[in-house]
Amino acid sequence: MTASLTPAAAQAPINDPQGSGPIVAALDWLQGSLLGNVATTAAVIAVAAVGFMMLTGRLNWRYGITVVIGCFILFGATSIVAGIRAAAGG
Repeated sequence: MTASLTPAAAQAPINDPQGSGPIVAALDWLQGSLLGNVATTAAVIAVAAVGFMMLTGRLNWRYGITVVIGCFILFGATSIVAGIRAAAGG
């Protein structure tokens, strides 16, 4: 059997409409900012602070779990969208 070198449907590049270059560049910058080193550091500090407050009884467990789930959603957004696209396309 011969392996095919064509990209999978989920990895195929999506063509952007003409004139959308500045918008796409701005959104790429925003994504880089939200998922970069600064955001990762802020999320680690937030989870640590919330975890400490939950352990000492100064914070409701329900609110603490919401913060942790929010971090998972923020940093896993790319994988979540890829899974939704794969499920919708297949």
